[in-house]
Amino acid sequence: MEYLRTPEEQFENLGGYPFAPNYIAIADNGMRMHYLEEGNKAGKPILLLHGEPSWSYLYRKMIPLLAANGYRVIAPDLIGFGKSDKPILQDDYTYQSHIDWLELFLKTLDLKNITLFCQDWGGLLGLRLVSLNEERFDRVIAGNTFLPTGEGTPSQAFLDWRNFSQNVKSLPIGKIIQNGCVSKLSLEVLKGYNAPYPSEGYKAGARKFPLLVPVTPDNPEGIKNKKAWEVLRNWKKPFLTTFSDSDPVTAKGDIFLKRAIPGAKGQPHVIIKEAGHFLQEDKGEELAKIIHDFVSGKV
Repeated sequence: MEYLRTPEEQFENLGGYPFAPNYIAIADNGMRMHYLEEGNKAGKPILLLHGEPSWSYLYRKMIPLLAANGYRVIAPDLIGFGKSDKPILQDDYTYQSHIDWLELFLKTLDLKNITLFCQDWGGLLGLRLVSLNEERFDRVIAGNTFLPTGEGTPSQAFLDWRNFSQNVKSLPIGKIIQNGCVSKLSLEVLKGYNAPYPSEGYKAGARKFPLLVPVTPDNPEGIKNKKAWEVLRNWKKPFLTTFSDSDPVTAKGDIFLKRAIPGAKGQPHVIIKEAGHFLQEDKGEELAKIIHDFVSGKV
């Protein structure tokens, strides 16, 4: 598997992102996954999973606040994103390969008693990861995400996005993030989101993700997600939803999660106001407080 590694100079002087890099090897050919680890090594681990086409930069507002409260805050970059290595061929990116890479990540760091926060593809991967490794997770917080089985009709917003992602000549990463936010992003912030991708050759993973979402009942990954739902429908550990009020892609997805997952019953679910799909960017500080209050039992 051939891969690209984004030159380190692409990440120099990124505003609000002062974090030291960490890496694990995830293949014999030297391919590696990048992650941030901040806060108290002995603290409760909080795992922050990003989605498409963002990276751990999305969590830069939240990490210092959670770390200051004594947590062990861990934010990996999915393979193909951020500072992680990027296979060149789209065919090298599959739903299962992302699951395999993340399972290796969990086992390499030997993470236990995890609080998961997941958004976008962070949930499509993270919720299945929970079903396969339920003994490692203490609680889950889901924001603007879902776990599709291919049943039902995809939203028009998703279909439009999938069509755009496959046909646009140059995938405009920063613009995509901006379109998923309510707030106006500065040029400096847009530079941060664009940093991992100095050319189109680095974007194979971002290009492929929309095609990996199961949209038909016979999709093999949809069938695997049905198996995951067998676990989640019996999940009694705490499960919180923190969706936003301005995301057309996942709107009302929280309603389904709250009804389907037993651990969601009686939890202080939140709709975050004035936030788009990338609620970590629009309301990162508010979201960090919600996570802390939930983990610490203040609510």
